[in-house]
Amino acid sequence: MTFQLSHITTYNYESGVTFCHNIATIKPKNMLGQTLVEYKLEISPTPSEITERTDFFGNTITRFSIQKHHTELKVSALSKVIRDYDSQPNIETSVSGKTITLDAALHALKLNTPETIDIRQYVLESTFITKISEDIKAYAEVSFKPNRPVFEAAYELMQRIYTDFEFDSEFSTIATPIHEVMKEKKGVCQDFAQIAIACVRAVGLPARYVSGYIETLPPPGKEKLVGTDASHAWFSVYIPTFGWIDFDPTNNQIPKNQHITVAWGRDYYDVPPLKGVIYSTGKNKMKVAVDIRPAV
Repeated sequence: MTFQLSHITTYNYESGVTFCHNIATIKPKNMLGQTLVEYKLEISPTPSEITERTDFFGNTITRFSIQKHHTELKVSALSKVIRDYDSQPNIETSVSGKTITLDAALHALKLNTPETIDIRQYVLESTFITKISEDIKAYAEVSFKPNRPVFEAAYELMQRIYTDFEFDSEFSTIATPIHEVMKEKKGVCQDFAQIAIACVRAVGLPARYVSGYIETLPPPGKEKLVGTDASHAWFSVYIPTFGWIDFDPTNNQIPKNQHITVAWGRDYYDVPPLKGVIYSTGKNKMKVAVDIRPAV
């Protein structure tokens, strides 16, 4: 499937800004199963400095500075992406990937190969996933048993989060600790992804945070509205002998062609779409509009 994607972020500053420095992580990945055909980043006002590079996790980030007074900042990322899930390694046809147990996976991860050494960083604590509580560990152990296949356990974990947690966009912010999300059983896609990651790490397995987009379909007979899509997040588990496999607990599904990957890291802190510092006073307002639709 081929998609046209726009991600527009607008900041309005009550008292204006004299200087800002920003980092954008909104360029979709080029990877197996996903091809970035076109990409354009438009920034207003025009930055005085702008550079693009690859970060530690292999994501494309853009740094830019604006060194003149402005009352509005608008960042528009326009992309064309081809998704082909069938060209990716398929867990359904991987006998070893579907059958390796938790015990076997933990043993394999102890081997000192270049791959496992790199993977181990995703078992460690990260900025937003620290001090994993006993209730999170207990929640994880309901699904993850020593002789149970990792894929089966992770799939069940995804299903349980989908069933047990309530989607509530008013409950949490980026800074809401995961133990509060766990206690109240509510949040948004970023929270559900990070709860899942904490659960997977609690049993000693690597898990990473994936940021991107998902195409949402309008009700039958209704026209799709511009801006009805949003940034999305899910989690990925590393299974020795197979590799990474993604799970979307917000929608209770394995991501396929409707999911577009932008970046991955240890948690949300590594891959926010836009972050920065400004010199300003007064109130600021942010508006985000994301739209995904099949390319004509």
